[in-house]
Order: sequence, then C-alpha cells, then structure tokens
Amino acid sequence: MDLDQLQHDLGIRMNDPLLLLQAVTHRSYINEHPNDEAVDYERLEFLGDAVIGIITARMLFHRFPDLDEGELTRIRSALVRTEALAEIARSIRLGEYLRMGRGEVRNGGRERDTILCRAFEAVVGAVYVDLGMDAAEAVVTPRLSALQHRVLQEALDKDPRSRLQELTQAELDIAPAYKVLKSTGPDHDRTYMVEVALNGHRLATGSGHTIRTASHAAAANALRLFQVGGRSVQDFAEPAD
Repeated sequence: MDLDQLQHDLGIRMNDPLLLLQAVTHRSYINEHPNDEAVDYERLEFLGDAVIGIITARMLFHRFPDLDEGELTRIRSALVRTEALAEIARSIRLGEYLRMGRGEVRNGGRERDTILCRAFEAVVGAVYVDLGMDAAEAVVTPRLSALQHRVLQEALDKDPRSRLQELTQAELDIAPAYKVLKSTGPDHDRTYMVEVALNGHRLATGSGHTIRTASHAAAANALRLFQVGGRSVQDFAEPAD
C-alpha cells in the first residue's frame, strides 16, 4: 500500500511508516488475514481521541476567551463529534487507504462515519507517537478550523431548551417538561421561576422576567448538571415516585 500520497496530503513525513499503516488497518482485515502480522488501529484510535481532545480544547481556550466552561465544552463536543471527524477523513480521502476485510468493504465500510472517524483518530495517534504533539496539531488544527465556522455557528445558535431536548430525547426518547413555580413583583416587572423536570424528576430551576427566559435559564442549569455536575441523563430513566 502506497501511503506517500496520504502523508503528502497530511503535510507530514513519518519516521516509522508502519505506524501509519497500522492506523489505516481495520480489525476486519486482521480477521481475514490471520497469518499477516498486521496490527489494527484500535490502540492508536484510543490515543488519537485523547490527542484531538487536547488540541481542540487548547484551540478553543485561546480563540474564545470570553466563553465559560460549559459553552467551551459544548463547542468542543460539536467539533469532535463522529460526523465532523468523518468529514475531515473524507477531505483527505482516508477511506481509500483503509485496509479492510472484503465483507466490510461490501457493506460500505469505507464510507461509514464511525469507521472514518476512528481511522482519523488513529492517524492522529500515529502522528503523535512518531512525530510529537506539534505535528499532530499541524494535522488537526487547520482541518478543524475549516469546519469551525459552520459547526460552531450551529452549536452556538441552539438555545438551551433545544439542546436539552435533543440530549434527553437521544438518551431516553423523553422530552423535558417545564412548569412555572411562582411569579413575583409588579405586573410591569415580574420575575418568574420555572422548573424543568425529566420523567417527573426535577432537574433544575431558572428565573427570568419572562417565562421564556426563565425556561431557558432552567434548561441551561439542567445542561450544567450533565456537563459539569457529574450526572447522567440515564440517572432519570425511571419515573419519579
């Protein structure tokens, strides 16, 4: 397999080309070639996932100094999600280089988002092992930057209620419920407190001068519960008593 073009497209020259060969070797190839001493990409994928996470976090930390931890976490998740990394893999035609079993190829493995994402993570892991963090960053950052305007705009445009509903429906197929708990103050300057609940469990409350803003604040607080509070949506899978 000629990986020279892939190295050229990535802007690198590996000291150990066998690492790059490992990065493009799917498990199905090993299964069909038991006498081949090839190694699949899964260990490199594990490492590359962590390296991409560090590179992305550092990039966002410096580019968006005014965003809080929750917003940075959400944007990082949007940038490194499976579909985004698969799009990067397609931009360098990574699917063409994958060593796969015949059955996996027939089943469309070269175009499957999950495989392309994992292969790109493995390539980054290989670059990191062989050439170091600076080289890995040179591979990752320009390609994330090419996606960032669209991806970040999509992430930032979603209000907290939309994001919370996407999360809970994806995990439990249940939409959160909102309820006004109380309102205080004169008619021209009322403050509302809204509760957001999931499966009968209270997730969070929020306040605002309109029911809409109070609902958004409650949803934002609920998202923080999952993002930084150590709770999982699955914790609320059973209905409340």
